[in-house]
Amino acid sequence: MSYVNKEQIERAKQWDLLTYLQCFEPYELVRCSRNAYSTRTHDSLKISNDKWFWWSRGIGGRSALDYLIKVRGMSFPDAVLQIDGNPPVHMAPATSVIQQDGSNARLELPEPYETSNRVVAYLSKRGISRDVIDFCLKTGRLYESRMYHNAIFVGFDLQGTPRYAAIRGTTNTRYLGEAPGSDKRYSFAIPADDNGTELHLFESAIDLLSYCTLETIAGKDWRQSHQLSLAGIYSAKESIAPAALTNYLQSYPEVKRLVFHLDNDEPGRSAAAMIRQLFSQTYEISDEPPFVKDVNDDLMVYRKQREEPTR
Repeated sequence: MSYVNKEQIERAKQWDLLTYLQCFEPYELVRCSRNAYSTRTHDSLKISNDKWFWWSRGIGGRSALDYLIKVRGMSFPDAVLQIDGNPPVHMAPATSVIQQDGSNARLELPEPYETSNRVVAYLSKRGISRDVIDFCLKTGRLYESRMYHNAIFVGFDLQGTPRYAAIRGTTNTRYLGEAPGSDKRYSFAIPADDNGTELHLFESAIDLLSYCTLETIAGKDWRQSHQLSLAGIYSAKESIAPAALTNYLQSYPEVKRLVFHLDNDEPGRSAAAMIRQLFSQTYEISDEPPFVKDVNDDLMVYRKQREEPTR
């Protein structure tokens, strides 16, 4: 476990969330109004008057520490080190905050590292099949960043141009984010190999790869269907179809059936019900939630029960 002293803790406690994001993750900020912001990763998380509240989860707080622990899932020591142990990101004020209408922003992909060894090791530890990992590496959907050695999951438009990138840390800090200029309409996806009519939906890229791995273990060809990460989920209260899903269905009109694999928790179940309500008149719907919390948890339980190696 990481160690932090009293001085580090006191310094970290002084940071409110808006100041933290402006200094460390300016690309996460989306201006909603003159004095209010949301984040690109969680659009239902609002920041105003030195407070923040994540409406889709019903949790909130004041400090950046609260945010890193409650939203990012960090331990208290890791959250303190995230704030107190890293230099701020220096960006020009004009580009430090992304406006609400950022669909035309230029995607800034992190610079790739010369190998992807750490990403391969991380995903293998999460139970992902090496064949699935290699497919993503070879098709440019996955690589390792030079800075921080994060896993970068790339989404493309129909012309093969990168338009979106999810960033996931490969260390215990569990960093989650998106590259500046990411367009959620083109989130991480793997189209069917030959005009498949079935589209499987996931909350994250790792859940998507976990499902592909489970299909491989079962002796099935996962390339016969479409796989799409929604890059998170909307609050069911908003009754808005995920941008990634709407755009994908427009791009692949041959899809006739939607299969949900959203998380087995209240937000995931609510999102599944909301999407069913919006699309059930047009598409055949099948809801197949994970047995544990998410699809990767199911994969790890399967591996452990059978004591299968993850490499």
